[in-house]
Amino acid sequence: MGVGLSAVNRAFNLVPKRAESRQSERLRDTFVDSGVAAALEAIDHQILYGRRGTGKTHAFRYLENVVRARGDVAVYIDLRTMGSPEGLFLGATLPPTERAGRLLVDLLGELHDALLEAALEDDTLMLDVAFVSKLDGLAEAISTVRIAGEVELSTEGERKTADKGSGSFGLTVGPKPSAELRLAGESSEEGRRLNRETRRGNERVGVNFAQVARTLRELADTLSARRLWLLLDEWSSVPPEIQPYLAEFLVRCVLPLQMFTVKIAAIEQQTRFRVRREDGTLIGIELGADVAANVDLDEFMVFEQNQERARDFFRGLLFKHLTSGVEDHEQVPRLQVQEDLIRSGFTDKRAFDELVRAAEGVPRDAINIAAKAALRAGTELISVPHIRQAARAWFQTDKEAAIRSHPDAQRLLNWVIDKVIKQKRARGFLVNQKDAGAPLMLALFDARVLHLVRRGYSAQDEPGERYDVYVIDYGAYVDLIHTKYEPLGVLPVEDFDDGYVEVPTQDLRAIRRAILDLAEFDRQASTA
Repeated sequence: MGVGLSAVNRAFNLVPKRAESRQSERLRDTFVDSGVAAALEAIDHQILYGRRGTGKTHAFRYLENVVRARGDVAVYIDLRTMGSPEGLFLGATLPPTERAGRLLVDLLGELHDALLEAALEDDTLMLDVAFVSKLDGLAEAISTVRIAGEVELSTEGERKTADKGSGSFGLTVGPKPSAELRLAGESSEEGRRLNRETRRGNERVGVNFAQVARTLRELADTLSARRLWLLLDEWSSVPPEIQPYLAEFLVRCVLPLQMFTVKIAAIEQQTRFRVRREDGTLIGIELGADVAANVDLDEFMVFEQNQERARDFFRGLLFKHLTSGVEDHEQVPRLQVQEDLIRSGFTDKRAFDELVRAAEGVPRDAINIAAKAALRAGTELISVPHIRQAARAWFQTDKEAAIRSHPDAQRLLNWVIDKVIKQKRARGFLVNQKDAGAPLMLALFDARVLHLVRRGYSAQDEPGERYDVYVIDYGAYVDLIHTKYEPLGVLPVEDFDDGYVEVPTQDLRAIRRAILDLAEFDRQASTA
């Protein structure tokens, strides 16, 4: 036990803060299903959307274990580890097709290595001559390199000829005169020819889609009834200009294969699956056609209107992380079932509810805030003040730090806090969907400073206009609690001084006061 920490508080700080820090076999034990598991286990091609920290990687690792347990082949690939610096970052000097080609070769190489590893762990695959042969064919299909530039062909040759000759004549005089003529000749010819080919240009990666598609199809055929699941995580880490080309490869070579299932984890606001090229052609994945089903993890993880469900989820999440894979001598005393968590680690139910509120539906935030609160509690149980201090510290070190290098986003956050919390005593607001895609809004959303909790509300007197509901992160206003600016509710109601609602009605006339006019911020910024 660490000095100055109780057993449970020490356990909170030993929990890995990211899914990739856990061993694969432990991920299934620590996974808490928010409802997304059943959707992901379908064999349809899918895109799993979700903000950072909502559990996309954990969900994929869980799915990987489930798929393998039932006999299928699962290949998990983290796209952050793919590509070279030249291919990813030299956008000004290399065309996107070349950059995408380099990334694609790395991706196929990773797929080949993962299938080889699966074969080494599965005697059935290892002894399957056809599978091994097609796996070799895949390696050959992705090893093509071509030279772009001039080709110079020169031929050099020389030839030598030598002739030698000799002769003799003899005459014999006697009873039987005779004559003899001897001739001898020798000739030789030597020739040599040298061809020299010189290529001048840049070495470029060339991938033949038809050859790769054929090889993958033949490889899938050798798996018989076993399905191959390709799980592509961190799609948004790929530069946006390259994403459509990578998506086009999937459309041409992988998605049509009957025994392949492709799942992609991405941040919705940072994806670019389809693009129109200068010649008018469209390339990439057509959502709804090429990929039939999309899953938004944020919809499963937002518990704004269901506190009981939120409490159950995070209690299960923390309990599993504290007890899974822990040696007997490190087990937390009196922590046997989930109901023991609050009694063992928190002063009361109110302190745990404060943690749930501070997490804003993001598991990674809950784990980090709990760890920081445990450090502050030391040998004591975690209390509400500990949670509030930890939430503020986590906001400053993780979220606010992420936007500190973006001054305009920081100014927008300060303006929203002033307009929404200080003036309206609310912590939520509505934004017209036309403005929701603004770069500054996306920057705050991506940093988990703003949380999208409801989509698509309309007003009867504004046909065609739709609004999304956002709330401000708990850590951004926690220091205003118990002050005159403390938020009193989510959305302010029109014509009522103290009226607030959690769920807006479809007719927004009652909460017109909750709509945030981002054009006002733009006007102020332009005159500043």
